[in-house]
Amino acid sequence: MTTGPRVVLAAALLAGAAIAAAGSTFAAEDLAALAAQVREAERAFAKTMADRDHPAFGSFVSEEALFFGRQEVLRGRTKVMEGWKKYYEGKEAPFSWEPDQVEVLESGALALSSGPVRDPQGKPIGTFSSIWRREADGRWRVIFDKGCPPCRCP
Repeated sequence: MTTGPRVVLAAALLAGAAIAAAGSTFAAEDLAALAAQVREAERAFAKTMADRDHPAFGSFVSEEALFFGRQEVLRGRTKVMEGWKKYYEGKEAPFSWEPDQVEVLESGALALSSGPVRDPQGKPIGTFSSIWRREADGRWRVIFDKGCPPCRCP
């Protein structure tokens, strides 16, 4: 039996609430558990693109999020949803992403996820960096997001 993203996310949220109740700083093993929550949230967030589920995408975006684009900064969930709607039109996703690095502050309140962005054929076309915040309801949501072309360092 496979576990769907909503079940995984619900379990992660319950675990996050329990950890939050335990104190304001976390031991290394607790930070690893929080990082796993953020990694799963990022994967579920990315799955919204593959599933072509624009409303689900919005559920991962904080009300006060800032998403940095090439031309402008999208401020707030409503503007982010409007700005990203074009990526959810059509049968095929124009790109995908996945986390390859996740780090959580010792307070357990903020996390960074980053990784590759790929075209539909799987070719790397950039990288993303997202800052996640554990909000009052215990859910991790993106508050800052920025992508860039792949690094071509010597």
